[in-house]
Amino acid sequence: MSSSSYVVRVAEDPADREACFAVRKEVFVVEQGVPEDIEYDAYDAYDADALHVVAVREDGLPFGAGRLLYGEAAAAKTGGEPGVGSLGRLAVLKTARGLGVGVALVRGIEDAARARGLTAVDLHAQTHALGFYERLGYVAYGPEFLDAGIAHLAMRREL
Repeated sequence: MSSSSYVVRVAEDPADREACFAVRKEVFVVEQGVPEDIEYDAYDAYDADALHVVAVREDGLPFGAGRLLYGEAAAAKTGGEPGVGSLGRLAVLKTARGLGVGVALVRGIEDAARARGLTAVDLHAQTHALGFYERLGYVAYGPEFLDAGIAHLAMRREL
């Protein structure tokens, strides 16, 4: 599948948001065993300072998702630094991995961050994904920590 056979877009309507949640459930809950009650949070509500992106094939099938927290919603994840957003919940279905979908989602989230006047993006990377984020310009900082029983490191990229 080439990048021309899918699009990454901001999840503007309920159907797109539900598509994001379905991808996240498949990757995090089913595949990685994250408890469903901690996968979804207050930042998934429509009124939160959050933006969701979805990757969708030409035939309409969603297979990737991600989320940008900004404003007050990002403060708890970024140490309260103004101008820093928080990239999270990045998920790509197994069938679409290795096709550039993750990169397209990250870049789409970064574009949305710039459009909101943010100057950097933080994320909490599962340690197995450090190389992926490093190739995209993210730099790890701080100690390793557990989230949902999975080892993570904080990372940042200046925009």
